[in-house]
Amino acid sequence: MSVQVRLVDINPAMVEAWRSSFDDLPGVQIIQGSMLEQMVSAWVSPTNARGVMDGGLDLVIKKHLGAAVEKRVQAEIAREPNATLSVGRAVVVPTGRQTPRYLISAPTMGTPQEDVSGTLNPAFACAAALQAAAMLNAREPGAITSLALPGLGAATGGVPVDICADMMRAAYDLLQEEQFETFDEMRAALTAQLAHSAAMLGLSMPGSDKGNDFDEDSE
Repeated sequence: MSVQVRLVDINPAMVEAWRSSFDDLPGVQIIQGSMLEQMVSAWVSPTNARGVMDGGLDLVIKKHLGAAVEKRVQAEIAREPNATLSVGRAVVVPTGRQTPRYLISAPTMGTPQEDVSGTLNPAFACAAALQAAAMLNAREPGAITSLALPGLGAATGGVPVDICADMMRAAYDLLQEEQFETFDEMRAALTAQLAHSAAMLGLSMPGSDKGNDFDEDSE
């Protein structure tokens, strides 16, 4: 994967957790600050399954980029099965700006304010965002050269920052090591990779009883 990854969050605890999990990857930038300050090709936002950008980071991004970006996200989600965006999938929309050129929406929970602390959803959301960038680049080489990711599920979703960081690292490693043509292929590989960890820690996969497959987070 040739896309430069930048991890950015306003929460200092999330930043420290990333520094621990990604300490051997000097190519990954870790920043405490605002997503709005990141001069990259794409911002990643953990929107909800319906693409309603009415809280947390979603709302901050919508206010900055304008309401039209929400309409674009919802139009893309309308093409999905049941017009919902399940965890482990993501959509990419143009922002109409030079920076960022794209917004990647990758849900971590199914319903607003859902507690996903007992799930592996952050790993699937992170992998979906990276997969979405890779798929766009396969169609349009060089479209996304860099992207910024927040702590997925660590705010509204209630996922402890250290667990969130470790799950995002697992997703990053998978997309570094393998290339997938579809989200389904990526999800299958990540499920196989994390199955043992899920059993050991009592965490659930997206779509199980503990973690609805239509997952969202707003920050």
